[in-house]
Amino acid sequence: MIVRIAHLSDIHFGGENAAAVAAAGDFVRGGGFDLTVVSGDLTRFAEATEFEAAGAWLAALPGPRLVTPGNHDAPYLAWAERIFTPFRRFERFVGPARFQAWRGLGVGVVGVNTARGAQPRLNWSKGQISSRQADDAAGWFQAGDLLRIVVVHHPLIEMIGGPMTARVWGGAQAAAKLADANVDLVLSGHIHAPFVWPYPHGDGRTWAVGAGTLSVRERGVPPGFNTVEIEGGTVRVTALAWTGSSYEPFRTWALERRPGRSSPDRTTSERA
Repeated sequence: MIVRIAHLSDIHFGGENAAAVAAAGDFVRGGGFDLTVVSGDLTRFAEATEFEAAGAWLAALPGPRLVTPGNHDAPYLAWAERIFTPFRRFERFVGPARFQAWRGLGVGVVGVNTARGAQPRLNWSKGQISSRQADDAAGWFQAGDLLRIVVVHHPLIEMIGGPMTARVWGGAQAAAKLADANVDLVLSGHIHAPFVWPYPHGDGRTWAVGAGTLSVRERGVPPGFNTVEIEGGTVRVTALAWTGSSYEPFRTWALERRPGRSSPDRTTSERA
């Protein structure tokens, strides 16, 4: 049995690649995915019209879905709102901003908000994760979760050679906690380039997985998104790239899972 997850990020409605976004929606609708994950930055400036477009696009995707905010999902120009209620618009049009979770088919997925409307540094777009957020995420999983996935917007550990940085306050400590909790994958966006990289903690089998962008803000990589396929003792991550007419494999990683944790029979699994 194969469990399939679509992992998209950084769509940036208001500055999206319209053809790539439309084709991505078609791909997900026809892909037979068990879960669709969007790891933040649905909008460009968090304007209401951008969220309306994002909400309509998400609603047209098959469920279940798990969506976390990104730094662009806090209002760019409405300063008071950005400081005091930064994700009110996200919650109105998309869903919960603080904590999301899904469980099914032996897979547990929890979303954590690493974006902030304001923080005591000049670049508020960088990430932040508190010790409590990391503890809550690590403690959410159950013994029956054969594959454990955490979704954030900002990579907790930097992509090596990436086009930009996340500089997540608390990221290294959170990464260590997630590795100690035997989390298998930490899905993220923000960088606008796909990558897979092992955390330097624990047994080395907690993997950072970054998705690209579906916006016009390309950083040396074509627009695209990831598919994650879980089968037996292997997790296969495929970065798909938009060619202008279709999505084609751009790069693929085969990740070895921890021993003794194989996928369940689909007929005996439960969704939660």
